[in-house]
Amino acid sequence: MRFCREHLTLYAVTDRACLGARPLTDAVEASIRGGVTMVQLREKSLEVTDRGLFLSEAEELARICHKHGVPFIVNDDVKVAFESRADGVHLGQDDTDAKEARRILGNDAIIGVTARSVDEAVAAEAAGADYIGVGAVFGTATKMNTRHIGVDGLRAITSAVRVPAVAIGGVNLSNINELSGSGASGVAVVSAIFGASDIESECRELRRAAGGIL
Repeated sequence: MRFCREHLTLYAVTDRACLGARPLTDAVEASIRGGVTMVQLREKSLEVTDRGLFLSEAEELARICHKHGVPFIVNDDVKVAFESRADGVHLGQDDTDAKEARRILGNDAIIGVTARSVDEAVAAEAAGADYIGVGAVFGTATKMNTRHIGVDGLRAITSAVRVPAVAIGGVNLSNINELSGSGASGVAVVSAIFGASDIESECRELRRAAGGIL
């Protein structure tokens, strides 16, 4: 699927811990009905403890996303991204190099890279990243030991690169308006989506808010 910056408008990043007993597939379908524009499978525990289940989950979510015309991204694992026919991969600073991911996944793959500084963002762009995931912009409980860079840090990064950037880290309806004028092309949301009692409704509100400020 060809990438465009509009895919970043409301980018859902999964977190099984937020769901309770709800199936992840149902939650992702609800998020897409609510207006999510891209989905990333991020399940850190499965990546380590049960890679087979991680792959089967990726394959199922890829089918769901493609049914709705929404790009599907796998976090960290380039091989699972390839085997599940995901549209791309999102890489952290300690993961596979973006150039190597491009070699494996092909020219049409969507490659995202996390950056916490201008230097990291510039290097990711030079390595061929299609977009930069910038954060944590606000405080977040979904990632331990994550540095909070704030809106000023986000603005510095978006000013330094030409590829689009998506704000991640604690984004929700109470603070999304603070991103106005930051240069971000969208918001990546974890717990505010998958921890919501009504995921579809929450996504509608987030999509409306994102569209009004980005």
